[in-house]
Order: sequence, then structure tokens, then C-alpha cells
Amino acid sequence: MPRLPALPACLALLGAGLCVPGHAQTVYKCTGTHGEASYQSSPCPGAQRQRQIVLDAPPASPPPAPAPAVATSTAPLVDTAPALPPPPAAPIPALYQCVRATDGKTYISTTGEPPGYYAPLGIVGLLTSLTQQYDATSHTGRDQPNAAMVPGYYYTRVQDRCRALGPQETCEVLRKDWTENERKLSRAFKSDQPPLLQREAGLRAQLQGCGGP
Repeated sequence: MPRLPALPACLALLGAGLCVPGHAQTVYKCTGTHGEASYQSSPCPGAQRQRQIVLDAPPASPPPAPAPAVATSTAPLVDTAPALPPPPAAPIPALYQCVRATDGKTYISTTGEPPGYYAPLGIVGLLTSLTQQYDATSHTGRDQPNAAMVPGYYYTRVQDRCRALGPQETCEVLRKDWTENERKLSRAFKSDQPPLLQREAGLRAQLQGCGGP
């Protein structure tokens, strides 16, 4: 018995409710006495001519492809500000260690030429009293010293002595300045911080040549 193509026959029989997609099914073509044809799922009644048709199940449609997985990060989102670049390096400054003429104590100078100043004679090891001053002047015919003469006879102009520091000594001084500035900054009120922050930035740039703070 010839077999109708599965797909067209199924399409033709859908209206009659005789084709269920996805399953093989047997239907019957019934032809009446006047040549009218009908299709049904059970054998034809009476004297109608009957033709049995076996419909093949259409191929199953492939399952839809799964949606591509969207990669999600499990790392927690942290709102972090971008790291600021380090300040440009500044040349190591020239520093000088100076010795005070009055007491021999040392300090750091940026010029190496501190201005001179006046110091009492007693501090620098010269005449220390009015009596000594009188003894020194009595042999020269000068008048006996008094309070008005003190500015002229009891002070002398002195000058501190300085020497240039080497690179390693300079870096040590800069690091000490950095530590002291950071200590002051940690204790300063907000209104007092701007000059300390400016000093911090300057020291950081200078210390780039020393390998950092």
C-alpha cells in the first residue's frame, strides 16, 4: 500500500484532529458512494471504501540551545580611589651644619652663611665684669665704665661656622625632618595642617633621591 509523505498528510489532517505532531498514527480514508472522502482515526463504517494510512512521526525539533552563561564576578565590590602617582623627584637640597659661636651647639642651615650677631663678651670668653672692664680701661686713661657703656664694651659681633653636608648626611637630616613633620601633622588641628601638608609634599619629593622616606 502506498504511504503518503508524513509531513503533507499530517498538515492535511490537522484540521480533522487526526494528526498529533511527534507521534506515529494510523488514520483511515473513507470514501462514500458519491465519492466524498473523509478521514478518521477508526475504521470506516458500512460499505464505505477504506484506505489505511500510517503517518510517520515528524522529526523532533532539537531542544533550544541554552543561553550563554554570563560571567559574574564573586569578588566584593570595593569603592577604592585610584592610587595617586608619586610626586616628581626633587634634587637633594644643599644643607649645612653650623656651630654657634656662643655655646658650640650645632644646627642645620640651608644657606651656609648665617648672619652675624652680637653676643655678650662673657659668653665668648672675653671681659666678663665691670671690674675687669675698669681694669682694662684704667691704664688707657678712659673713664670708669658705667651702665651706659655696657652696649659698647660688653658685646662683640660673632659669626657661626658652617660646613656643607654630604649626600648621606643630607638624607639623614631629611628623614629626621620627615619624622618630626609627620608627628606634628598627626597632632595638628585641621586648620593648622595646610603648611604641614605642604612641607610633607616637599620632603617626599626631596626624599625620592634618597630612596624614599
